[in-house]
Amino acid sequence: MALIEVSSMVKQFPMGTGMFTALKNINLVFSKGEFTGIVGPSGSGKTTLLNILGSLDTQTEGEVKVMDNEVSKLSHKAAAQLRSKQIGFIFQTFNLLPHYTVFENVEFPLLLLNIAPDKRRKMVLESLEWVDLTDKIKSKPRQLSGGECQRVAIARAMVKRPSIVLADEPTANLDADNSYHVLRTMKKLNEELSTTFIFSTHDYKVIEYLNRKITLRDGQIASDENLV
Repeated sequence: MALIEVSSMVKQFPMGTGMFTALKNINLVFSKGEFTGIVGPSGSGKTTLLNILGSLDTQTEGEVKVMDNEVSKLSHKAAAQLRSKQIGFIFQTFNLLPHYTVFENVEFPLLLLNIAPDKRRKMVLESLEWVDLTDKIKSKPRQLSGGECQRVAIARAMVKRPSIVLADEPTANLDADNSYHVLRTMKKLNEELSTTFIFSTHDYKVIEYLNRKITLRDGQIASDENLV
C-alpha cells in the first residue's frame, strides 16, 4: 500500500537574482511499514525532502501525494489536519515544551484532536509504556537525560498512532548507547504497529537498522537500495 508517492518532483528556492534547485527529478514511493533512511552529505536535500513529505513545505514542480492528498493543493488548514492526524515528527533537538511534564508533552498532540480526557490518558500511558518511561510522567525535560528526552519525543510522535513518522537526524545529539536505545524502540514500534518510519540521517548507527536506504547527492537520487 503506497502511503506517499513522489513524481518528477523539483524544489527551488530564491537565491540572489536567480533560483537554487535543492531537489530535482525526485521519483519515490513509500509503502506501509517501511523503515527507510534518506541519507547523504549536508546540503544534499535530505531535510528539504523530509519537510515536503511532511507537508511542512511544498514542491516547485511535479507531484507529491501523501495519504492520497496532493501536498501542493492543500490549504494551510488541510495540511495541518493531515499532519495532526496522520504524521508524527521526531527532531534532533527534541522540541519538548520545557515547562510541561513528560505526560503533558506526550498529551499535547491529542489535545489538538479534541480527544476525551479519559481516552487521552490511556493513550498517553500506553505510548510512554512503549518507550519505557512510565516512571517519568511527572518529570520535566530538564530532569531527563538526552536519551530520555528523545524517547519522550518518540512517544509524542506515536501517541496518536500515525501512519507515518518522519525523523530528522533523531540520533544527532545522542551518544552511542542512547542512539541504539532509541533506534531499537523505533524499530520495535515499526514492527509491532506497521508504522512507516522515514529518517533523514547520515548516522551509520541509524543506517544499520534500515530496511531501505535512499541516497541523495546534489539534490538527486544517487541510489535506492533495499537492505533486507
